[in-house]
Formats: sequence, C-alpha cells, structure tokens
Amino acid sequence: MRPNGHLTDQTWRWTIFLCGLSGILVLALVIIFILREAWPVITEVGLWDMVSGTVWRPGRGEFGLLPFIVGTLYVTALALLMAVPIGIFCAIFLAEVAPQRVRQVVRPGVELLVGIPSVVYGLVGLVLLVPQIGKLGGYGDSILAGAIVVSVMVLPTIVSVSEDSIRAVPRAYKEGALALGSTRWQMMWHVVLPAARSGILAAMVLGMGRAIGETMAVYMVMGNSLAMPNSPLDAARTLTTTPALEVKYAAGLHWNALFADGVVLLIFILALNSIAMVLRRRQFR
Repeated sequence: MRPNGHLTDQTWRWTIFLCGLSGILVLALVIIFILREAWPVITEVGLWDMVSGTVWRPGRGEFGLLPFIVGTLYVTALALLMAVPIGIFCAIFLAEVAPQRVRQVVRPGVELLVGIPSVVYGLVGLVLLVPQIGKLGGYGDSILAGAIVVSVMVLPTIVSVSEDSIRAVPRAYKEGALALGSTRWQMMWHVVLPAARSGILAAMVLGMGRAIGETMAVYMVMGNSLAMPNSPLDAARTLTTTPALEVKYAAGLHWNALFADGVVLLIFILALNSIAMVLRRRQFR
C-alpha cells in the first residue's frame, strides 16, 4: 500500500520544526552555560565594574575588560573602514558591470576567501605585515596589523550580502532612471545604491560581527598587550583572544572572569545580528 500522504506531510513538518527548534535550544543552552559560569564574578565584582575597569590582573582580583573592549572596537572599526568601500564597489562590479565570464571567475575567488583558515591569515600577516608596520614605529604587532588581516577576512561577507541586495533592486528602478536621461553610473550611484541601502547596512553589520568574533588571526599579529591602546600602532588584546590565551591556567574567579568576557562578547554579537536581521527585513519588504 502507498503511504498516507497526510501522515507523511505531518511527519516531515514536525521533523523540520524540531530541527529548526534545535538551533534555538542550542543557543539557549550556550547562553545559560556562559551565564552560569560567569555569575560568581558578576555578583562579586559587578559586570559594570568589569566593563569599565582598565586593569586586568587576575592574581590581584582585578578584572578590567575595558582595554580589551577598546582593542576590539579599534580593530573592528579600522577593518570595516578598509573593507566596506572595497566590498561595496566589488558588489557593484559583480552585480551591474562585470560580464558573465568575468563574474564566474571573480565571485568564486571572493567566496574562496571564506574557506581559508584564520591561522593562515595570521601567518601571512605575521610574516608580511608585521615587519612592514614595525618600520612605522613599535614592534609591528599592532592593532593596524590585526585590522588589515580582519578586513580581508570580512570582505566575502560584505561582498556577497551587498551583491544580493543590489540584485534585489527592481529592474523598473534602473530602467526608469535610464529613461530619464541618467548615465549608467548615475543610475547606480543615485538609484541602485540608495534602494539597496538597508541590505548594504546589513552586510556591514554582519561583517562587523565577523570582525568582533575573530580570534586566531588577531591573536597572532596584535601583540596581546594588557595596556590600554592609544593608537593603531599599539599592541593590544581583543575580547576573543583573552579567553584563548588564559583559559588553560585559569581557576576560581579568574575562570569566571573569562566567561564574563564571553558574556560581553555574546551581547555584542547578538545585538549586531539582531540589527542585521531587522535591516535585511526592511530591504526585502
């Protein structure tokens, strides 16, 4: 006998629903675990005191995260400053300018950047970038080196999301602009980009999330200084590299403070992803 079609549909519907629900469940369990491990230091020291503190000396009970937050924001801002213009122009090129044959070569090349391990980026930065930046002052292990490496790593995200947003602009907008006498470049600059603004902003926010969450590459090229950074040529740490460096020997409140670092990082990432989702919804309404 042939299986009952209604029963089969219901089975697959519940299977897909449970698989989708599992992602939310895993996220909830991760959040609960991190909060549970961080709770002792949050209650004893205070999350605000940690976020605003400037000294990280776990042996003396000082758990200031502000230098790591500043280092993270420095790297992220500089990386986006370099990656966003290149990413947007590359997206325009792929969506509006490039012939089909060129597009078939350039797009896989950009997407291939995602598959390169971060340790490879770190090695390239350590060998090529750090010595050159060292000639500008300092030792070369710096925020600037980390920002350049991260800018290359976030480029595929910005290009792919921006290209999708540009392609989603209705054809009638472009034809209307050309019919009114605009050149092709005027049409792209004054019509296509404003229409795709929400999607491009979402690409920037997603790229920002990737930049904030990067660990291995910045760990290798930034010098990992505990001091408050004052310029892009200073060595620094980020929120992600601190647990990677210290988790092996941490104990007591030091262990809990590393999870509190993770709580701050998680808040950053969740907020950025939420903003990106809102912007993407506005783009495709």
